[in-house]
Amino acid sequence: MFYSDRDIESAIKIGTLKVSPIEKGQIQPASIDMRLDKKFLIPRSQKIITMSTPIPYKEFVGDNFILHPHMFVLASTVESVELSNDIVAFVQGRSSVGRMGLFIQNAGWVDPGFKGQITLELYNSSNSDILLEAGRRICQLAFAETRTSANGDGYSGKYQNQVGTTGSRVYQDFEVGSRGENYILSNENIND
Repeated sequence: MFYSDRDIESAIKIGTLKVSPIEKGQIQPASIDMRLDKKFLIPRSQKIITMSTPIPYKEFVGDNFILHPHMFVLASTVESVELSNDIVAFVQGRSSVGRMGLFIQNAGWVDPGFKGQITLELYNSSNSDILLEAGRRICQLAFAETRTSANGDGYSGKYQNQVGTTGSRVYQDFEVGSRGENYILSNENIND
């Protein structure tokens, strides 16, 4: 069951859902609008990015950020959220923002028990620069109740309690070290 505005307000009131800071105008009929924070991370250019080593990022902090055509940047919501272990959230880009050609390319899923700010993956699919303005509504969170509570306290992964824009921590995944060492270095001879 998805939460309506009344369900959202009730969950905030009883403390099973925490969103801070929040203004009443951010609560929509079935979601909460989230605002863009001031910190942006761009992956530094390198020959290959792997899933087993940390990715270096260049950090920018400011009220405005120009996202050039076909450029990717990590950003964050102003708001921190805290979900009880029976609430899940879905992250969606706002339609008005998507119609500019700005894709909110995040995983789109926030597990029960998560605490922290939401990192967003932003991609400019247009052929024009897009001016990103801190404090503007960028995406929305929709909430649903799970049939049963998650085990324990719910989510306890590598992004729990994240503050600000957080780069990929895929290199911390449990299967690191159990992979093979065979790599395809280019597509040139795939059909040979």
